[in-house]
Amino acid sequence: MNKVVVAEKFALFDEKWSPKIVGELNGQYVKLVKVQGEFIWHQHEQEDELFFVTKGKLDIHLRDQRVSLEEGEFFIVPAGVEHKPVAEEEAHVILLEPVATLNTGDVRDERTREHLDWI
Repeated sequence: MNKVVVAEKFALFDEKWSPKIVGELNGQYVKLVKVQGEFIWHQHEQEDELFFVTKGKLDIHLRDQRVSLEEGEFFIVPAGVEHKPVAEEEAHVILLEPVATLNTGDVRDERTREHLDWI
């Protein structure tokens, strides 16, 4: 059992929109992801998804509203809700979601990551 120093883990990669796994508990992965620009509209039919911002700002666009997150804030997107994350500048985000959750949900394209790296 080792502690995880989040800043050190974020320093290990530069790719945007490519989550890295840093832990697992009770069927959930703890993932780190660097984001910048717009992601795609997608949904997760069976899984809730928590976005916790540790650096920068992140907007979660929903079809009927926009949720703006700053450092130290989080938002949970309920299962089945279509959403699109957007960050004007680079942001660092911790994701908590079930192990089976695919980063692009119901959409498969060049941003889909079938297999995630552990760091």
